[in-house]
Amino acid sequence: MKDLIKKLTEAYGPSGAEEQVREMIRAEVEPYADQIDVDVMGSLICRVKPSAPPAGAEPKRIMVAAHMDEIGIVVSYIDEKGFIRFSPVGGLNPYVLMGQKVRFGNGTIGVFGTERIEDIKELKFEKMFIDIGAATRDEAQAKVAIGDAAVMHRDFSDLGNRVSSKAMDDRIACAVVIEAMKRAKPVAHEVCYVFTTQEELGLRGAKAAAYAVNPSVGIAVDVTVWGDTPECAPFNVVLGGGAAIKAKDSSLIAHPKLKRLMVDVAERQGIKYQLEVLERGGTDAGAIQLTREGVPAGTISIPCRYVHTPVETVDIGDVEACVSLLAAVVDELASPAGGGIL
Repeated sequence: MKDLIKKLTEAYGPSGAEEQVREMIRAEVEPYADQIDVDVMGSLICRVKPSAPPAGAEPKRIMVAAHMDEIGIVVSYIDEKGFIRFSPVGGLNPYVLMGQKVRFGNGTIGVFGTERIEDIKELKFEKMFIDIGAATRDEAQAKVAIGDAAVMHRDFSDLGNRVSSKAMDDRIACAVVIEAMKRAKPVAHEVCYVFTTQEELGLRGAKAAAYAVNPSVGIAVDVTVWGDTPECAPFNVVLGGGAAIKAKDSSLIAHPKLKRLMVDVAERQGIKYQLEVLERGGTDAGAIQLTREGVPAGTISIPCRYVHTPVETVDIGDVEACVSLLAAVVDELASPAGGGIL
């Protein structure tokens, strides 16, 4: 599992340029999927047919979504001395960028710098630049062009029971979905495992994919924030507390029957879990829920410290709990009884 997480998190995949991650995931899931498609937005849609579909009726569809993209930056201007100005792609904080490196799609490495400021409170994106070692605009443009994107350059670190890397949001969820896909055995209904694009820019890939899949129920898998470091804001989710079952966030009130099913399955199978109410932020479930005439939707979250930094950190026990819960919930929904929801 750690090898898969390392491979996925270290890959290059900012919003709108998820191809490298998509091909890695495709290689992992091809033996387990009956059909694989890539939609116009670049999302990977992996369909698993039921082993015993209902006689005389079309099987219903369960959509499981995790997003492939990560936050980053895009080049907006290159000055005459070769310094690069940029805009954020997704929810970046300028304070997090100081002392960090970025990597462009062609492997070019840059470091963040800043104009002279008298007070750290003056630090804004417009005060910052990227230095790729160029001395002139022409030298810089030989490596980087306007519109090129870059991601944080940080290696995966194995901390024992916990692991840390850039892009745990949301590659750790991609790893969870891959492993659950290997374990789940749908009997009566089809399961569509969708690895979506451009979530960090407003759930864009999930909106298009959910319309195409037209599911009867949807589950997003994503990270959530933490409440267990010194003097952090009070929050019910902690590392080591197990899978987080979402009740609400900014994009979604979880469908009550689906939330209840997740809790019931966790309790029956002895899977460690905790309940989550996220005050700010959302997941692909928010887009799935509003598809067509509406879809019952919910979220399984992986607790993650330091979200939207290059050192996002998760607990391997929580990751395993999420895999077990997702596989078991999918089996319930894809059973002839449809988990009481289909």
